[in-house]
Amino acid sequence: MRRGSDRAVYETEAMRAVLDAALIAHVGVISDDGPIVLPMAFGRTDDELFLHGAAANAMLRAGAAMQICVTVTIVDGLVVARTPFHNSMNYRSVVVRGEAIKVEGDDEKRACLKIINDHVVKMWDTARPPSDIDLKKTLVLRLSLAEMSAKIRDGDPIDEDQDLEGPHWSGIVPLNTTWGEPYAAADLRAGVDAPKAITDMAGKDAK
Repeated sequence: MRRGSDRAVYETEAMRAVLDAALIAHVGVISDDGPIVLPMAFGRTDDELFLHGAAANAMLRAGAAMQICVTVTIVDGLVVARTPFHNSMNYRSVVVRGEAIKVEGDDEKRACLKIINDHVVKMWDTARPPSDIDLKKTLVLRLSLAEMSAKIRDGDPIDEDQDLEGPHWSGIVPLNTTWGEPYAAADLRAGVDAPKAITDMAGKDAK
């Protein structure tokens, strides 16, 4: 990492922690129509990251057996400096690059989909499992975490000495995201309660 190398993080556990806290990954692929980036849910093991989408998804199909780039970013707050030139954000970000490999076989595909699902909300074991037709309609890619780096910024604005005694405000505006109280779908039949994994989310940090 060259630009902003003072914020680079290469410790494996620190990078994994950012992936665990993030919900959305932006996936970049070079397709026949040019570069494209789309947001996707994801999951990980210690060594691999998993993505999924419709088997008809042109972007995912283009990414199979090709080099792709996956980026996750969490904004923790606005960094407001005395001059807009030094405004910034406190953030955590990870970039993963490598060759995306198509997951083959229904059993392995189910295992990867469980990892992705439970990364977002752990309800795989309390929901209807995917059918054989569901699996045929779904494409799953795996990506090694071997080539991974992070950038993290935390702390106050970095203002110029000439501005420190001036009249302008400087500080942090935190960004906090929490889950709200779940409510039932309009067509949910009576007597079906939300699983504990869902009700336990209420009021908790969403990142």
